[in-house]
Amino acid sequence: MPGSPRASAGLPAVDNERIARVFEEIADLLELEVANPFRIRAYRNAARSVRGAESSLAALVLAGEPLPKLPGIGEDLAEKIQVISRTGTCPLLERLHGEVPAGQTELLHLPSIGPKRVRLLHQELGIDSLQDLQAALGNGRLARLHGFGPRLLTQLATALKARSASERRHLQPDARAQAEPLLRFVRGLEGVTDAQVAGSLRRRRDTIGDLDIVLCAEDASRVMATVLDYPPISEVMASGETRSSVRLDSGLQVDFRIVGRQSFGAALQYFTGSKAHGIALRRRARERGCKLNEYGLFRGDERLAGETEEGVYRALGLPWIVPELREDSGEIDAAERGALPHLVELRDLRGDLHCHTRDSDGSNSLRDMALAAQRLGWEYLAITDHSQHLNIAHGMDAERLARQLDEIDRVNEELDGLTLLKGCEVDILADGSLDLPDSLLERLDIVVGAVHGYFRLSAAQHTRRILRAMDSPWFTVLAHPTGRLLLERDAFAVDMRAVIRHARQRGCFLELNAQPQRLDLDEHYCRLAKEEGVLVSIASDAHRVFDFALLDYGVGQARRGWLERGDVLNTRSLAQLRSLLQRSR
Repeated sequence: MPGSPRASAGLPAVDNERIARVFEEIADLLELEVANPFRIRAYRNAARSVRGAESSLAALVLAGEPLPKLPGIGEDLAEKIQVISRTGTCPLLERLHGEVPAGQTELLHLPSIGPKRVRLLHQELGIDSLQDLQAALGNGRLARLHGFGPRLLTQLATALKARSASERRHLQPDARAQAEPLLRFVRGLEGVTDAQVAGSLRRRRDTIGDLDIVLCAEDASRVMATVLDYPPISEVMASGETRSSVRLDSGLQVDFRIVGRQSFGAALQYFTGSKAHGIALRRRARERGCKLNEYGLFRGDERLAGETEEGVYRALGLPWIVPELREDSGEIDAAERGALPHLVELRDLRGDLHCHTRDSDGSNSLRDMALAAQRLGWEYLAITDHSQHLNIAHGMDAERLARQLDEIDRVNEELDGLTLLKGCEVDILADGSLDLPDSLLERLDIVVGAVHGYFRLSAAQHTRRILRAMDSPWFTVLAHPTGRLLLERDAFAVDMRAVIRHARQRGCFLELNAQPQRLDLDEHYCRLAKEEGVLVSIASDAHRVFDFALLDYGVGQARRGWLERGDVLNTRSLAQLRSLLQRSR
């Protein structure tokens, strides 16, 4: 596809340290399972060998070059290095994640807590999570456990406090809701000629840790004093003439940076990040005998660029790179080759393939949803209420769904320019069967298969479950493929590479669910789907008419995943879509 990155650029960046950490994590999890000590030692030795390698193993793998001979790395571990280089993980690690309680895995990340102590905590005190550990620390039970002396208890208390602070993340809508009035406030201040959000919100990360605001003003000290008068500020954590950090009433931290006009573009680029992207740009500047920082691009005392971001990139021999791609995951190489993707935009969508009405757990009628879609100028909207297994969502049995299909026929006769597609969000049961009989599924235009339960299955079980569901001749789209709920529930264990490849073989599709607490697929799996030629449906999963606006979040995630218009299922016309849906059967 024109403008597509090379295959190797479409996957998460993996270095030797990442490969070594995967091997160490496997060793830790195997030790938790009391596996063969020689096997555990083999993975620990492999981690040391990988760290000692002189060349980037992932770079060799992606270039098709043979791996060097490393101590303790035989055929099996070499194969795992190849898989990790391409995916950032490996099936064994995913299987172990499915077998070991997630809370125990989190405990391993604390200082001085190895597998032996995690087992001891579980056996003696029944501690299987950070919350359990915090409670035992608070009530004194931990202090009575052999081997947990005052020094270790202090380390754990400090680590738990720091972890809690780092986990104060926010969903995009919450961060936006606080950024927008703040921007209006600072843009209205005397002396401020420009102000922009930078950081992870500008890059459209799925969750936001803090806000970064870059302001353009010449009298920085006077402007900063008025910035700090913003009423929702509950705490000024640090303040200076050109930079300050505050905490809002909501708990969200905001970092302000004020620069002059000649440095505004450089500062915006610098504080937008990501850190890895910035490091790569600064390295590129050094290779050209220059220095890049938040004030501009310099050769000696001469300022080469800084007023605009475009000028900074141009002076480095690159076109401007959109913020969503700035993760040092191939974008600089693609920019240098003139191969940056033409990313999908909200206006490219011709319809939505996942929404609910009050026939299941939605708030509006089928007709209301149709009219809202019609006002948006869409060509089609799939009605996909829940199937019967999801009782909590008032799922529909065969009789109720049949009645809804008749209603869709009636409403379609009245609509002008919009076609309602007959669909259902059908539960994928634990054994991989679908929740409705084939005799009803064959009447549908689209079957959106979804996992809504049995999340604790192993990676192998989840993978078999989903592949079997895909093998149904009526299966069309896999909804929210990893089941994650941001800040609430991790993705379930599943081999997404196998799922994506099976989707390609079957001719079915994957959903990028635009609900801000899902944004599922993540950007890495979006890129993998793109490379495998599997189209992605950006879907609102709307439960009310206003939810169609959530598609903007889905488009942002798709852009982070390098998706172009041609990679997205619902950029097709109705005729093209019908052809694709029919071909998947």
